[in-house]
Amino acid sequence: MICLRGPHDTIEGRRVQQVWNVASTTNAILELGDRLVCQGVERVVTEATGNCWRPFFYLLEARGLQCWLVNARDVKNVPGRPKTDKPDAV
Repeated sequence: MICLRGPHDTIEGRRVQQVWNVASTTNAILELGDRLVCQGVERVVTEATGNCWRPFFYLLEARGLQCWLVNARDVKNVPGRPKTDKPDAV
């Protein structure tokens, strides 16, 4: 699950977000990297869960993005937030 937060087109200081699924195949991740670079994204934050983060981290880093790996423990069980992929991405 990917969440892209960027500046609003017309309202200064406002952000918009897009959330979508990306397959964990090499080609899909490389396409994601191209899309993020074209959108002006500089930093990607990935949740460390098992080994699932590895292809995203390394392939996006190879596309020139600054990648951060965060501990899943720090984002789990936040009061008032359900534990599902979409809210986690946001």
